[in-house]
Amino acid sequence: MPGFTRELGIDLGTMNIVVAEGSQILLQEPTVVAIIPDEMKMVEWGQAASDMIGRVPESIEVVRPLQHGVIAEYEITENLLGFLVKKICGPMFLFRPRVMVTVPYGVTSVESRAVQEASLGAGSRDVALIQQPLAAALGIDLPIGTPTGNMVISMGGGTMQAAVLSMYSIVTAETSTAGGLRFDDAIITYTRRKYGVIIGQPTAELLKIKIGSVIPQDQQQAMEVQGQDQVSGLPRPVNLTTDDLLEALQEPMTEVVNTARKVLEKTPPELLSDIIDRGVALCGGGSLLRGVDKYLTKALGIPAYLVDNPLTCTAEGAAKAQSMRDLLRRSLPSV
Repeated sequence: MPGFTRELGIDLGTMNIVVAEGSQILLQEPTVVAIIPDEMKMVEWGQAASDMIGRVPESIEVVRPLQHGVIAEYEITENLLGFLVKKICGPMFLFRPRVMVTVPYGVTSVESRAVQEASLGAGSRDVALIQQPLAAALGIDLPIGTPTGNMVISMGGGTMQAAVLSMYSIVTAETSTAGGLRFDDAIITYTRRKYGVIIGQPTAELLKIKIGSVIPQDQQQAMEVQGQDQVSGLPRPVNLTTDDLLEALQEPMTEVVNTARKVLEKTPPELLSDIIDRGVALCGGGSLLRGVDKYLTKALGIPAYLVDNPLTCTAEGAAKAQSMRDLLRRSLPSV
């Protein structure tokens, strides 16, 4: 309501930024900014900036201000957050919002402080941080307030995180860089090695979304994309199939499985039996890749399932955590 302090949950991801208030998603855009480097002036942001990747002159630079879930470009991140706060609250907001910002599990105190200070510099009145697996579990409505085991695998753009939670806390967790961008890099490398054609990250992501799969499919799909011949340097089309993507994605998927296994190996037996009964909740953009649930079910020996709100659950959980600050205080990162 105008005139009252708003409480926002912000999932500050490598690939996307999602802002929630209560159970409502206010904003969902790619975490991409187009700037004029000489002036440090923001030209575009979000989807408009994402569409510029690989298509702009040297006078404009398109950057992802976050890498592997942490701030790589502090000033750009602060400006982006400031723009978002003004967009949501209005340019003349009387009361600065209270925000709960997500950070990956295992970030350093320096990295956490950078997120907090950037959020404060963007116009927030009060900033609290919450680890992404905990926020995701809250957004999925897992019964993490009970003394039972709950497991979440969050497959984001910059990181993949696996965590076991109980009593509103993370019992054990691991973070890997096998996120969506690693999957894109695997497709780029495979296409260059097998076909001698260089493609960009946006093209690799499109292939992943359109025809990508991590398990064999009954029906083959194919997609033709334009790339650059690595010998002649001239444009050359290449036709990739689902089987090509299947082969390309095996390496990053193996890392995802290994990370999840490390967490399970460190989980107490009592909680492990709960997880076997309840299954593993999959969220994040990477979980939408065809066959991920079946692949992980087979590899881990535990049922894995895709949640209803994989792209927004972390931001929704961060917003939900606003009213649970006292309950979660011992679990929130101290800065």
